[in-house]
Amino acid sequence: MKPAELLELLRAFYADKAKMRHRHVAAARFVVDYNFNNTYQYVINREDVQLTWLLDAVAELGGSVDNMPEQEIHASGKPADIQTRVIREDRDAAQALVDGWRDRVEQVTNARNRNMLRVILGETLEAKRFFDQMIAGREDLLGRRADGMGTPGVVLPTRWVGES
Repeated sequence: MKPAELLELLRAFYADKAKMRHRHVAAARFVVDYNFNNTYQYVINREDVQLTWLLDAVAELGGSVDNMPEQEIHASGKPADIQTRVIREDRDAAQALVDGWRDRVEQVTNARNRNMLRVILGETLEAKRFFDQMIAGREDLLGRRADGMGTPGVVLPTRWVGES
């Protein structure tokens, strides 16, 4: 694979992964369950790292990436129904990203970039597993708590609430 082809592949992969990361940020506003929302924050943080890796790889080849616009999700209905729908959509999108990129990643001849892309696909499958577990109602996604311990309530729809 020529450097120009690799650069375009990395830029396209970055665009798809950045779009997914922005979707997860928007989705987290609708995921009100405390444990599920914490897991979304974990997934978003991992995606931030992945995007940094991709930016570095693109820059190493002399390229740059376009900024991706933030996403919005418009949903109505019961919060629990919206949460489940959003999580299902994210689960399906994670699988679609892996399915769409797996064969293309294996064609990358630069071993370091191929392995980086494989790790990102693997972490995307890990996120899909988290989404599957959320749909199943599992709350111990990021670890188990002592018996009887828990966090009641839900998260706020916005991250920062300023004083008026």
